[in-house]
Amino acid sequence: MTASKSSRARAARAQANAARNGSGPAGRGNGTASAAEPSTAVAVKPGAAGKAGGRNGSAGGNGASQTRAISTRNGGPPRGGSRAQVIREEPTDAAPAARTAVPRWLQLTTFLLALAGLGVSIYLTVAHFTEKALFACSENGLVNCTKVTTSPQSYVFGIPVAVLGLAFFVAAVALMSPWAWRSPRREVHLIRLASMVVGIGFVLYLLYAELFIIGSICLYCTSVHAITFLLFALTAFAAGMYGLNPARGR
Repeated sequence: MTASKSSRARAARAQANAARNGSGPAGRGNGTASAAEPSTAVAVKPGAAGKAGGRNGSAGGNGASQTRAISTRNGGPPRGGSRAQVIREEPTDAAPAARTAVPRWLQLTTFLLALAGLGVSIYLTVAHFTEKALFACSENGLVNCTKVTTSPQSYVFGIPVAVLGLAFFVAAVALMSPWAWRSPRREVHLIRLASMVVGIGFVLYLLYAELFIIGSICLYCTSVHAITFLLFALTAFAAGMYGLNPARGR
């Protein structure tokens, strides 16, 4: 009986030692942590938990959980030497590109041309009503300002052409201003394009009248025609390149 008691005592001590060393049933579990070692698991970022959980359900071996989240705090190193780092995810979808606005040089060029046309139109209107000869303009040969400005073709529907030109450029100055180019209203850009189409059509009629009906040209009138043509070309270019609402999406 003494030998039997000694054998049982040795077996009990062996089981106790095995339990302490984690080699017993309590330490060999596939998903159970050993009571001798604390768990060191920290927060897992979204998506990483599924990967960690797919490995036999949990970390085994020495019984300590080995799941760990690695990330950055605001794009920099962790504070105070902490193992855990904060994850910051950047958006992957780029914002849609904004539509390109009309360049500054085109806005200023059209505005200055409209102001120049307005100045010439004011001078022609004053000369028409005061019946004064135009300054530095020939009155003989092909260039004959007086002959052009006093011809029947200098009136359209009973309205002096000079007055119509003045009204056109008053509107042009407003429509060609940088504030109008930056307007988000599509109607402003439509009116600008439509007015330039009407203006270039009227210029073609006046050129025909000067060359084929009157037989003379006026230098001041020709300058107005050239300014109108440039405004029409730049406006058509802007509409083709940037659309009828270039200010949207800025």
